[in-house]
Amino acid sequence: MAVTLTINGQSIEAVGGGSLFDYAETLGIDVPTSCRKQGKCKECMVEVVEGMNALSGMTEAERHLKGKFRLSCQTCMTGTEGHVRCHTMRRGQMRIERHALGLPVSNRPFEVDGLVTRDGDRILIDGIEVERSTGPIYGIAMDLGTTTVVLRLLDLESGELIADTSFENPQRFGGSEVMSRIAYDTEHSDKLLMRTLAGYLTHAIEKFPVDPKTIYEMVVVGNSTMRDIFFRQNVYSIGQTPYRSLTEIEMAEGRRTTTSLVQSGLRSLLPIHPRARVYGAPIISGHVGADAAAAMLAVDLAHEERLIAVMDIGTNTELIVGNRHRILAASCPAGPAFEGGTITCGMPALDGAIEEVAIDDDGVFRLRVIGDVPPTGICGSGLVDALSELLRTGRMNDKGRFEDDVQQVTLYRGQGSDADVFLLESDVSELAQAKGANVAGLHVVFSSYGIDFDDIDVFYLAGGFGRHLSVEASKRIGLVPSLDSAKIVQAGNTAIEGATIALLSKSKRQELENLVRNVQHCRLETHPSFFDFFVEGCQFKPVEPMPCAK
Repeated sequence: MAVTLTINGQSIEAVGGGSLFDYAETLGIDVPTSCRKQGKCKECMVEVVEGMNALSGMTEAERHLKGKFRLSCQTCMTGTEGHVRCHTMRRGQMRIERHALGLPVSNRPFEVDGLVTRDGDRILIDGIEVERSTGPIYGIAMDLGTTTVVLRLLDLESGELIADTSFENPQRFGGSEVMSRIAYDTEHSDKLLMRTLAGYLTHAIEKFPVDPKTIYEMVVVGNSTMRDIFFRQNVYSIGQTPYRSLTEIEMAEGRRTTTSLVQSGLRSLLPIHPRARVYGAPIISGHVGADAAAAMLAVDLAHEERLIAVMDIGTNTELIVGNRHRILAASCPAGPAFEGGTITCGMPALDGAIEEVAIDDDGVFRLRVIGDVPPTGICGSGLVDALSELLRTGRMNDKGRFEDDVQQVTLYRGQGSDADVFLLESDVSELAQAKGANVAGLHVVFSSYGIDFDDIDVFYLAGGFGRHLSVEASKRIGLVPSLDSAKIVQAGNTAIEGATIALLSKSKRQELENLVRNVQHCRLETHPSFFDFFVEGCQFKPVEPMPCAK
């Protein structure tokens, strides 16, 4: 007898022993590692979604892992029959957005004037010599998300995009959302979350078509927790009311003049130039991080006369409303549901993910799958479509209950060793609560500003998730307000775009530093109607202004 082992969607008959790492190599799957199967680097993680009982027990090298996560080099096949399904933390390159606000990366309305300059054969960072070379000068912009990491490699003299990449954040073994990561990082004093991420970043950077030592600067944006973990800050205070980063606390005490952070390439544990400048963009407040700040730079909010909103839906949804005269911002603790986390068949936007769903008049599901391969799961845009179509056809009511008391709706029936892809009512409940947090944020910020949704001139849906959403489906289930569709702009990844601008322009970087000081932070939980907004937002119906909105 043999156990069928499926890794990253590829299957093999596992006869006898052998580690998951060995079988992955046989399948040609690249498993991140720096120690070559010694259990020391902690990079070769897999998430086991089926068949844990056919695997060997946890080893001492895996004591930092919980739940379904294992080190593939330490985990051996022991069963004689059944099916083991797992995937690495890097299942392939995720879909990358190379346009923001309708403009390609290479088309920007500002002058390239970065902090890394050349004087003959002297390479200077902020006027200080760090190297003698006549070679190229490169930099990296990074959007460090809770779920996804995006990197752009740019020529710092021409502003040209040289390469880009993205991958799942490997820190998921510490929890799927920021509060779990804060608890994990606080409990483990060895900075394992940071070191694991650094290992994955090293592999990604070394695959770029340049010598890593010619990378002299890096701009990092992300929510406050992700940014601070990367910079080895203690994040305990972000998880405790009033939810402030150490940089905010120190700034309030007069011990620093900005919430931005700087460290060297060497301290970042990356293969870039050891004296490279790694700049963590300033955060706004609490959980409203540097990614939200970067989004403001991307939409040129400092010079905006119109009334705009920016909503970046994700594990930690950021919401910004205003113009150059007044800006309000909030963070909505939505959780990872709309990014595939906590959903039974959920997955990121990788090959095999269902990204579009329609139901024909005869009740048949019509699916569009990334990569045009058999479905292995469903990503955020597919989830929104599925909920919208179930609601439209009456197969789900506005409370998220399926018709005829069924508990499961099957979107795709697997063939052979392929698994079914389905939605459970419990999945819908997770999505409802994530949506409820987002809707509550919308109502709190708009009511605090003293405006209705219709007062907005432009509503930017930011982020890779927002870029691929069906606007009409999103409005039907109440994920975004019921605005005139002409006002809604699917802006793409404004966080990585803002990071890119800050990397290439020192004047724009200073503009960003000044801009964050003028933002008013709305704490959702202190608003007297927050709970009412949340409960209303959990229902699957269009989001209209509430009576208490003004």
